Amino acid sequence: MVCRFNPTHFVARMREVDGLDLSTLPRLKELPLPSLPPVVPFIHHKYSRSLPLNEAVVAIPLCELVDLGSGQLHVRTRDELSARFLVPAEAAIVVSGVDKDHIIERWWELDNRPALIVQLRELEITMVTAPNYSVLTDVPRTDNLHAMKRIFMAWSEFAAAGLPAALHVNARTEHDYKRWAELIRERPEIGVVAFEFATGCGRGERITFHTSQLMLLARRVGRPLDIVVRGGLHILSQLTQAFRQVTLLETHSFSRTQRRRRAYLNEAGRLHWAPSPTEVGAPLDELLAHNVKVMRLAMEMAMQRPSKPIRFVRRTHDVTPNRNDKTGQISFFDDAQVAIRAQIVTTKREDVIPAAKS
Repeated sequence: MVCRFNPTHFVARMREVDGLDLSTLPRLKELPLPSLPPVVPFIHHKYSRSLPLNEAVVAIPLCELVDLGSGQLHVRTRDELSARFLVPAEAAIVVSGVDKDHIIERWWELDNRPALIVQLRELEITMVTAPNYSVLTDVPRTDNLHAMKRIFMAWSEFAAAGLPAALHVNARTEHDYKRWAELIRERPEIGVVAFEFATGCGRGERITFHTSQLMLLARRVGRPLDIVVRGGLHILSQLTQAFRQVTLLETHSFSRTQRRRRAYLNEAGRLHWAPSPTEVGAPLDELLAHNVKVMRLAMEMAMQRPSKPIRFVRRTHDVTPNRNDKTGQISFFDDAQVAIRAQIVTTKREDVIPAAKS
């Protein structure tokens, strides 16, 4: 935890990122961005399969491509990569840096990251999404800012080596999103961002908040911007209204295949999963190929669903609990002001957010 009340640790963390200001990193050359399809299947490993998955573009995890213990790549050639993940040797490869905290922390701890990134470029990796260092709610604010600076530094390391990379815009507050938007607007070398909805950001009210803020970010940047996402299947149609290109790194096909589930669409076009038991030791190649095909169809249909505009109401007034965890009291005047302000809806064009029809 990055906290100023632990001075020794705090100073060390500030030094490793050269302060919390994002502008301290040098400007980089713009790189041509690949044109990715709307849906890219995510392949974790080769186990329980015998044949390469016949897909032109696939995604794989960074932690399975790099041995984070030794700091060496698991593969040296495209043929070795193909054999390790059972994907075509000529396939376009998207490497995802999204992972659990303890795993991506090990990437940060590697001293030879620049050399590893050069090796990834030599493998002709199509694109990398930068690691998504967490911005938590139960830590000092400086910890959030430190994580965001590391995200930008990680992205810069890939881009500086000539490897196209998506900047993972992890954020906790509206101000965080404005800060990312200002950075991206000022740096045309950032042409694609990434986001992960599969965990906390994709739950309850938070997915609505993050979707709205991502759409506002795209509009504040003021130029075409692409996004690569994991999770958030039901909000893809909204993202397509704000971003030039939306690409889903689709993980369900692989995970459900491992659980012996077969995808199908019902008469209403809804996606369902049915048990599909196999013989012990039987390969899952056919089941995986089928699930990838059905999931792609379902996701492309979801992205094309019509959406209608809704108004984005800004946060108005927060009452902070007092030190005894009891709700603080506000005056009648404040209460009246909250009621009035709650009815105010912004008329700014950038704040009109499309939402999928129910």
